[in-house]
Amino acid sequence: MNLKNILFDIDGGIATIKINRPDKMNALNLQTIDELDLINKEIKKNDSIKAVLITGSGEKSFVAGADIKELNLLSAKKAFEISQKGQHVFADFENSSKPVLAAVNGYALGGGCELALACHFRFAADSASFGQPEVNLGLIPGYGGTQRLSRLIGKSAALELILTGEIISAARAFEIGLINRVFNQDELIIKSRDFLEKIISKGPQAVKFSIEAVSLGVNTKIENGLKIESEFFSKCFETEDMKEGTEAFLERRKPVFKGR
Repeated sequence: MNLKNILFDIDGGIATIKINRPDKMNALNLQTIDELDLINKEIKKNDSIKAVLITGSGEKSFVAGADIKELNLLSAKKAFEISQKGQHVFADFENSSKPVLAAVNGYALGGGCELALACHFRFAADSASFGQPEVNLGLIPGYGGTQRLSRLIGKSAALELILTGEIISAARAFEIGLINRVFNQDELIIKSRDFLEKIISKGPQAVKFSIEAVSLGVNTKIENGLKIESEFFSKCFETEDMKEGTEAFLERRKPVFKGR
């Protein structure tokens, strides 16, 4: 892949995506969205990738919103197309069957907050901050913020952040359920990798089916969700991983999963 604004590497089954526009506070421009789209395609087809970690370069910013210079030039038609593209790219992270974690190392504002919201997990440095300040520009969130934020923290709390444009601390974000965990800046990536390594040590098929069952069921009636759960539960019984996991338990040894 020919990447200009993102650093990408794979180590120990974990793909690290680092938004790398430090002079622009890692703001998301159109090229960066296109590069994220390319990376998503690689994540889907590359079996050596078991989990994904997204972060930003430096210690000041995860992603400090969109590139305002680009936004200022858009027509309504073009804005709709760009919103749809960003939503599609972020949905690929949200719908990934591989665990995706945002390690928020600084400002996660606007599109940056929306990118974090699209991940399965959000860990943050204690110096990080979050917000959807688009109203200050006469805009609303366009990459899924109005939808994912309300589903995550509730309608009233989401409207409070979106309508005031308030920027909140990592401590407050944790308090309202926006993020999972908070660490010191120096520990953030280490703890994030430790967490992902713990997940990918489990049965790969069970991890995949769990993500899919939760993702498909969360926005449907519980009756439908329970049916989805039963279907994925039964699928586990067709895998070698399930046989290996149960046999290892009975034999009091560590399972050796093969992802089959």
